Amino acid sequence: MRKSVLIFGRIGQVGEELAGTPWPFRADITQIDKDDFDLVAENATGMEGLFASTQPDLVINATAYTAVDKAESEKDLAFALNARAPELMAQACATNNTPFVHISTDYVFAGDKDAPYVEDDPIGPVSVYGASKADGEAAIRAALERHIILRTAWVYSAHGNNFVKSMLKLGAERDKLTIVNDQTGCPTSAREIASAIKTIAGQILVDPPSAPYGTYHYVGGQKMTWHGFAEAIFEAAGARGARTPAEVLPIPTSDYPTAAARPANSVLDTAKIRTNWGISAPPQGQELAAVLDRLLGVA
Repeated sequence: MRKSVLIFGRIGQVGEELAGTPWPFRADITQIDKDDFDLVAENATGMEGLFASTQPDLVINATAYTAVDKAESEKDLAFALNARAPELMAQACATNNTPFVHISTDYVFAGDKDAPYVEDDPIGPVSVYGASKADGEAAIRAALERHIILRTAWVYSAHGNNFVKSMLKLGAERDKLTIVNDQTGCPTSAREIASAIKTIAGQILVDPPSAPYGTYHYVGGQKMTWHGFAEAIFEAAGARGARTPAEVLPIPTSDYPTAAARPANSVLDTAKIRTNWGISAPPQGQELAAVLDRLLGVA
């Protein structure tokens, strides 16, 4: 019998990649966004109605409030989308015995650990955004046993707003840039995340009871600072004929104040997802090259 997958999120970075790349199995995919279903306005009754009309065998949540700085002044909206909406999804999944895959973030951690974070490390978000995502995780765990919470970080793609696109724009306009050099993480392409989700989805749909549910980390295979990432972007972009700045200077976070605090260490350990799901990230250069080729129109 053909399976049905319901995906929340169509126009975000991961949502675009879920829609734009092939699925490794045959299924009826229903992908919706805010124009189809308002996650802020809807309640449990509306969510149950959506489940009744789509009858999903698996639900994937690829939508979120991701404006980290703006969340400091839009706390209610951030919690509505990042905590309450996933809770409603998980509760409906529990009622219908439907597995649930949810994307979360490195920002649930404080960032003060000297080593990569593992899944069961204590959380300690330092921003409204991080706190809202942490509450979403807790709500899912409380509502539903058959869940996958997939934490990722530093997401980039050819879609939406992200660091790679910002660097290309600024590099085309300025001769000198200053970039933070004391925050460390693992840049992760949205295509990588979508591929990981599709692998997980395929295994769950084959045998839902036996899937290794729980919380997992999935990030790109190379850690670096934002300054290091900028240098990698400009090196690869310059090789493709793009204009790049003459100087890219490192600065401390204290020289670049933002409304929301950021974790100094966003590196996530990915051993668990390799062991339980056989999923490993491709080399960083390979994914960055693919995104730059799309953005710069390289054949």
